[in-house]
Amino acid sequence: MADPRNLTMAQAIAEAIGQEMERDPKVFAMGEDIGRYGGIFSATSGLLDRFGPERIRDTPISESAFIGAATGAAAEGLRPIAELMFVDFFGVCMDQIYNHLAKNTYMSGGAVKLPVVLMTAIGGGYGDAAQHSQCLYSTFAHMPGLKVVVPSNAYDAKGLMIQAIRDDNPVMYFFHKGLMGLPWMQYFEGATTTVPAEPYTLPFGQAAVVRKGSDVTIVAVSQMVHKAVLAANELTAQGISAEVVDLRTLVPLDIDTVLKSVAKTGRLLIADEDYLRFGFSGEIAACVAERMDEVKLKAPIRRLAVPQVPIPYSRPLEQAVIPSVERIAEACVALVGAGVKAIA
Repeated sequence: MADPRNLTMAQAIAEAIGQEMERDPKVFAMGEDIGRYGGIFSATSGLLDRFGPERIRDTPISESAFIGAATGAAAEGLRPIAELMFVDFFGVCMDQIYNHLAKNTYMSGGAVKLPVVLMTAIGGGYGDAAQHSQCLYSTFAHMPGLKVVVPSNAYDAKGLMIQAIRDDNPVMYFFHKGLMGLPWMQYFEGATTTVPAEPYTLPFGQAAVVRKGSDVTIVAVSQMVHKAVLAANELTAQGISAEVVDLRTLVPLDIDTVLKSVAKTGRLLIADEDYLRFGFSGEIAACVAERMDEVKLKAPIRRLAVPQVPIPYSRPLEQAVIPSVERIAEACVALVGAGVKAIA
């Protein structure tokens, strides 16, 4: 076994794609600026030189065309990876994603397999305004036929990408720009982790308890996992022990790990960078509420997410709408206080 190295998330994703392309000649990648530029978030950096323009294909700025092409290529037996540069751009190609990629395996009675990985950048916090800063993974988790993967660190990013490429179903793979380790952008250093050099997979539908605690459970994905851990570290000074659960995938969803944690702590906060209404925070809350025979809550479930407004360009306004470390910590303090009052 080769020694692990420290990699950024961008390096881990590019390595995963490269190793799968070496293993399987049916794997190729396509998208805007993924070749000569290496992807604007470096998810395909260095791959053009290794595999050439036939397998690392720069495309015109026509998301509907190249995602439709990826769907057709998969139906014919190839295993394409398509990069939608920003998830915010899904509006121009939604028909290809929802009415073809997500449905055609079902509508063919399983005869047509569509092993497509549609990877896309998510997240704000750096002043890129309303059309380049959303997360929107809950939108796709709502649609039957798509698996939804949201890694928070380099180790998970590589294992989940290889798993996604080998899956015979369409997989939406979301990477947060603030976790990629890009030199021109602020990022959470905790996303850079030791990563084994050899290929490996992580199964979908298995959440990770990234920090153990006993007083409150914080459930999150992507960058919000790192904010939750920082908040949990701050809470120790107030005598509060917070457990942090990283879901890693929304579809399939590992609700059992959440329930096990909440059964121990009795309190639940869901922290999310997606919109509050009709998002995964509501889904987690509902799943826990439906299985209350397995948990005993000491306080009402609480959600912290983006209010129903577009992500502002203004830095102070953007910071106001995206949940912060401080607000996660404050919500946990309120939950613990509510629990104490309820017991009294």
